[in-house]
Amino acid sequence: MQSTPPNHFELFSIAEQFNLDTSTLESNYRKIQSAAHPDRFITAPATERLSAMHLATSANEAYSVLKSPAKRAKYMLEQHGIDAIADTNTVMPMDFLMQQMEWRERIEDAKMARDISELDNIADELATEAKALVGDLCELFDIKQDLAAATEITRKLIFIDKVCADIDQVIEQLDH
Repeated sequence: MQSTPPNHFELFSIAEQFNLDTSTLESNYRKIQSAAHPDRFITAPATERLSAMHLATSANEAYSVLKSPAKRAKYMLEQHGIDAIADTNTVMPMDFLMQQMEWRERIEDAKMARDISELDNIADELATEAKALVGDLCELFDIKQDLAAATEITRKLIFIDKVCADIDQVIEQLDH
């Protein structure tokens, strides 16, 4: 068993591309988890138990990264030496900055009004925007191999994921 795979894609025996088959990813993840399950190594030597534990841990981390489009894009950029969220990489298009401000204001207004329906509407808008960005990333990574443009789109997607998590947190607070 290999304890530190060269990369997440190789670990799951899938092509290194942004547009991946999530059902194959999930199936291969389950196979690794089953093969590395601690119950299979109860009587094994300590080195084998440790190796299985490292494989299971690596698989968990890799699966978490690859199943999330934003994390997958960030990871793919890192494989090329690009840190999408580096402090030196903060320039965003003005229209996107304005859109961010509008979303944040609407979220704050909905929070103050305790309007979960409006928060759901904003989350739906963000999901639509995220879906479009994921489509752009498929083309930028897999077809054009334009890492500079992919970096900008990845940063937008990471931001949208964060806003969605913030919305979920606000809804959870309002529900209690």
